[in-house]
Amino acid sequence: MKAKEQLKNLLSNELMPDLEEAIDEIFQMVEKEKMISLADREELEEMQAMHAECREILIEIESGEMEEEEAQELLDELVEIKSE
Repeated sequence: MKAKEQLKNLLSNELMPDLEEAIDEIFQMVEKEKMISLADREELEEMQAMHAECREILIEIESGEMEEEEAQELLDELVEIKSE
């Protein structure tokens, strides 16, 4: 399987759903407690930025703008982060 396909699968099937779940959990906590701590707000903003970045990468893959080498570099980086 090519790096672009692997990257697309990793983003679509693992990373983005995990981020969406974590974002939803924070929103549920805020709804329940009617407030959010500064640390939770920063975490939420960081996760939302990562989610947006994932969407941008998927758009690059779909539009053919991403080279196979760049996809492999991103894939290696994301696999390393995910394994930590």
